[in-house]
Amino acid sequence: MQMKAFLGMGLLGSNFVKAMLKKGETVQVWNRTVQKAKVLEASGARAFDEVSAAVKGAQVIHVTLKDDVTVDEVLEAAASGFEPGVTIVDHTTTSAKGAIQRVEEWKSKGVTYLHAPVFMGPQNALESTGYMLVSGDQAVIGRLQPELEQMTGKLINLGPENGKAAGIKLTGNLFLISLTAGLSDALALAKAHGIAASEIVELFKNWNPGAMVPARLQKLTEGKFDNPSWELDMARKDAGLMLNAAREGGADLVVLPGIAQAMDQWIAKGHGSDDWSVIASDSI
Repeated sequence: MQMKAFLGMGLLGSNFVKAMLKKGETVQVWNRTVQKAKVLEASGARAFDEVSAAVKGAQVIHVTLKDDVTVDEVLEAAASGFEPGVTIVDHTTTSAKGAIQRVEEWKSKGVTYLHAPVFMGPQNALESTGYMLVSGDQAVIGRLQPELEQMTGKLINLGPENGKAAGIKLTGNLFLISLTAGLSDALALAKAHGIAASEIVELFKNWNPGAMVPARLQKLTEGKFDNPSWELDMARKDAGLMLNAAREGGADLVVLPGIAQAMDQWIAKGHGSDDWSVIASDSI
């Protein structure tokens, strides 16, 4: 069985390691805060103070770090311990530009680098559920696929373009951030009306707007806004009612003011009778 190294023992990385150890794998670990790595020795990992020592003997090195700068710093520090022909699998959420640069840089040094970001929380990593994204050299992905599939519920291969996995990961995270911010606005507006948060929870148990996402996304990508189900003028009227109620109730909204501004701009351009989703047309 291959020796593996895992660099970055945050919540995600440490649970990935625990899952590997439960499957009988041999894993060497490192973390900048050494104690976070040492804790995993109780589960069977071998922890190292120096990152170059942690990667010695490993054929595959997994990485879960903070950002592009951290990944570059840690890999550079580890490089003196790399085995010939080693493969790096980086699960860090990074820029697409950084991922592309690392593929080429490490390839020039005889090292295979694959960016494999995840839509997985710590519990997913422990249970090998969730989603992992890959893109780039299809031969490399094919070789690593059996191993990566054991780490996640679904491995999504996005094709041969380096950096695409990074771009789609950031796009997905943007939606998650927007979703949470939208829920924050909804709770703030409910509070301004004297409605308890528990009542909004109950509403969403009965009416699940999340189920509308695929159809709404499909409509946006088709770019047909002249057969409205909700006219922009009417949507803006409702947004005005929301903003007024929030202001009167002393609630600060995060998302809606920017949306209202975009609505006003499109109405000024003569799109008031179009479907309100026309405000997204420049993004398509």
